[in-house]
Amino acid sequence: MVYKERLSQWLLKGDEATVAELSALSDAELEERFYQELVFGTAGLRGLMGAGTNRMNLYVLRRATQGLADYLSSIDGAKARGVVIAYDSRLNSNVYALETALVLANNGIRAYLFESLRAVPQLSFAVRQLKCIAGIVITASHNPSAYNGYKVYWEDGGQLGPVQAEEVFSLICKADYFKPSAMNKAEALEKGLLVMVGRALDEAYYSATSSLMLEPALVREYGNGLKVVYTPLHGAGRVPVEELLRRVGISNLHIVALQAEPDSSFATVSAPNPEEPLSFALGIELAKSIDADIILATDPDADRLGLAVKRHDGSYALLTGNQIGCLLLNYMLSSLHAKGSLPKNGLVVKSIVSTPLAEAICSRYCIKLENVLTGFRFISEKVEYCETTGKCKFLFGFEESLGFLAGSFSRDKDAICASMLLAEAAVVYSRKGMTLYDALGALDEEYGCFRERVISYTLEGKSGMARLKQAMTSLRAAPIDCLAGLKVDYFEDYYKGTAVYAAAATEKRLELPKAEMVRVVFEGGAYVIVRPSGTEPKLKLYVGVNAEKSSQADELLESFAAEAKSLLDRLLA
Repeated sequence: MVYKERLSQWLLKGDEATVAELSALSDAELEERFYQELVFGTAGLRGLMGAGTNRMNLYVLRRATQGLADYLSSIDGAKARGVVIAYDSRLNSNVYALETALVLANNGIRAYLFESLRAVPQLSFAVRQLKCIAGIVITASHNPSAYNGYKVYWEDGGQLGPVQAEEVFSLICKADYFKPSAMNKAEALEKGLLVMVGRALDEAYYSATSSLMLEPALVREYGNGLKVVYTPLHGAGRVPVEELLRRVGISNLHIVALQAEPDSSFATVSAPNPEEPLSFALGIELAKSIDADIILATDPDADRLGLAVKRHDGSYALLTGNQIGCLLLNYMLSSLHAKGSLPKNGLVVKSIVSTPLAEAICSRYCIKLENVLTGFRFISEKVEYCETTGKCKFLFGFEESLGFLAGSFSRDKDAICASMLLAEAAVVYSRKGMTLYDALGALDEEYGCFRERVISYTLEGKSGMARLKQAMTSLRAAPIDCLAGLKVDYFEDYYKGTAVYAAAATEKRLELPKAEMVRVVFEGGAYVIVRPSGTEPKLKLYVGVNAEKSSQADELLESFAAEAKSLLDRLLA
C-alpha cells in the first residue's frame, strides 16, 4: 500500500522526535497521516500539525519551499527580487517562517522576513511595495489551533492562481521530503539573502490605507464619540487595527483584554473564527458594560472581519459577511455618488456564493458588478485587470465569509482596512441620527429583504472525503426540481460547465471556470449552492431567499434552509 511505503521512508529518514511520534500511533492513525499528501492549491497548504505527509510539519514545509524555489529559479531576475514572508500567532508559525526563509536563501533567493507578527493584508501590500516576485504567509487563518498552513502570493499581491499553483505543486511533488536544506541564519544575514523588515513597511501600509477614507475630516472631528470594542482573537490584528483606528480619529477604542495578546492555543475560543458567535462572547460582555456602538473581531491573520452592532434595545446583533459587505458597499457608493465622484467605469466584484443584494445596490448606482468563483484570488485578479488595462476602476470586493477589500494597495481580504471603513461609516451615519443597525434596516426598505444562511459539514479524514465526493455525485445524478414549494428555474453544474433551464429544457455553457460546485436557482430568485471548502475539510451549503417584507423573508429562509439541509443530510448519510 502507498501509505506504508511513505511511512517506511519517514521511519527510516525522520528525526528522532518524528520517529517517536509515528511509532506511538495505531495503524488507522498512520494511514490517516500518510494516505495522501497535503494538496497545494490556490491557498497553498493547510492541515493539522504533526508528523506525516498529510500533516503540516518542517519536512512538508521544506519540501514545499524547495518546489517553490525551483519554480522561481526558472524566472529571470526572481532570485534577486526575492520573497517576503510573514507569520501569525499560531504554534510554530515563527519557526516555519524562519525555516522557509532559510531554505529560500540556500537556493540563492533573497528572503525578506518580517521581524514579528504581521497580517495577511500587510504581507500582500509588502509584496508590491518591495517589488518582490512572491510572498508567503505562515497561517491557517481561522482554523482551530491544531492547524497551520502556508499561503503563497505572487508579484501582484494576490494568491497564486489555479494554473500557477498546479505548476508549483508539480515541482513540489518532485522534491524529496528529506533533502531540502536550510542555510545558517547568520550566514544568510551576512550574505544579504535574509533581510529583516518591519516598521517602514507598516508606515507605508497605514498611509496608503488611510487614503481610502471618504470622510477623513468628519471622522477626525467626531470619531471620538464612537465607542468601539475590538478583539484580535489572540492574533496578528491588534497592532495594525488599533494603530490605524487611533490615527484616523477613532480614539474611544476598547480592546478585549483576555483576547488581546497573541496566543497559539487561542485559549478563550474553540476556533478563532469571527463567523462563530462564541468568538464574540467576551466582546459583547465588554460592549454591554460600556454601552459600545459596535464590536469588531479579526481572525489570527487579520484577513477576515466580524462585526456586531447595537440594536435599539441595547443587545447586539452579529452580522453575516453578506450584511457587512452590503453595508460597506452601500456606504461607499452612496458617499461617492453624493460627492459626484462615483466613476462611471467603477467595478464591484463578489464571490458567486455571496448575496444578490449587492447586485441591486450596484444597479441603483449604475455600477457594474461581476461574480467570480469562491476564493479571494479571483477578486484580486479583477483588481489587477482594472489596474493594468485602465478599462475599469476597482471600488470594492467581498465574499460572504467575512472577506472585504477596498482600493488596490493590498490584493487579499483586508480586515484592517474594513475596520477603518466600518468605523467611518458608523460615524457618518451617527451624524444623520442613525446607527449601523438602522443602516442595515434601510437596505431592507430600499432594496427588499434578502436573507442568507451558510451551513457547514465537517468531513475530516479519508472517509470524510469519500462521503463528500459521493454527495456531490448524487446531487448531480438526481438534480433538485422543487424545494419548499418553489420550482427550479435553472440548475448550474460548474464541474461540467453547464446550466440547464427547466422551463425550456435548454442547456448553455457557463462563463466562469470549472469548479466543484452546484448552484440551483428557484423561481423568485431563491437559491441553493453546494460546494466543498477549498481550505478546510468541509462541505458548504449556501441558501438565499428574498421577499418584500422582513417577516416573509425570515419565514421563507427557515423553511427553505431546513429542506435544503434535510436533502444534503440524506446525500451524506
